[in-house]
Amino acid sequence: MLRRVCPCLVAAAVLALLSSAGAARAHGDPAVAALQIALHARNLYRGSVDGIEGPQTASAVRRFQRRKRVPVTGVVGPRTRVALGRLGRHTLGSRVLEPDAVGWDVSALQFLLAWHGFPSGPFDGRLGPHTEAAIRRFQRWSGLIVDGLAGPATVRALRAVPPPISPILLRWPVAASVGDGFGPRGRRFHAGIDIVAARRTPVLSAGPGRVVWAGRRSGGWGLLVTIAHPMGVRTMYAHLSRVDVRLGQQVGAGTRIGRVGATGHATGPHLHFELRLRGAAIDPLTALR
Repeated sequence: MLRRVCPCLVAAAVLALLSSAGAARAHGDPAVAALQIALHARNLYRGSVDGIEGPQTASAVRRFQRRKRVPVTGVVGPRTRVALGRLGRHTLGSRVLEPDAVGWDVSALQFLLAWHGFPSGPFDGRLGPHTEAAIRRFQRWSGLIVDGLAGPATVRALRAVPPPISPILLRWPVAASVGDGFGPRGRRFHAGIDIVAARRTPVLSAGPGRVVWAGRRSGGWGLLVTIAHPMGVRTMYAHLSRVDVRLGQQVGAGTRIGRVGATGHATGPHLHFELRLRGAAIDPLTALR
């Protein structure tokens, strides 16, 4: 017996496939990211740690090779890796990563964790408390043993499972252009998108749900509204100039929840919009129509 499938579920499935393919193309190479982190530590690379082997990275490699008097090929071979010191050692998966570990593999791990929704602060190749906490969150999210160590199972999951995407479709909270997108920004990872709009522009709920945070929040968020949606999805609306909903309120898609502002750590008026799936930060563009 054939069952009718809701058109919205079909649309969501198609969106998921397209978004997954696009995301796979967009994500950089963890090994290139590890190289960029090592070069940044030596003040030779000032671009974003994006894992993309572009001209800025190649130029930094040549400058480093010239400085260290190794063959200036622009290719990172064994001699260049050795010259990079601690941040050039250990391929990801060659050892179990424990707290205080330093190396090329830690840099690659931080990059993969960020793309899977668990950024750990600045990319620096050091497994400090923030990276350990990110490992634990990823392990919990993936159903692995939560021990804070990046062993074979954790590395295998990070390599084999693509970064998560939204299981539901949402509407744009503000009809405006995107400034900074989801992904690497300098030595950090931007876990949402910045929608640039004038101060006091109405901000609308991206979908139906329940308000689970409404007010000021520390950590640079400023005035923040968080809404819980079906299927473990939460949306977060930061830097608001005012909040127009209350904790526990049920809202529909398109309900006005606040207005654009620049509260918290914001250099100008915009909406910082994040999407979380069971705690993992995911690219909002995988959900927005």
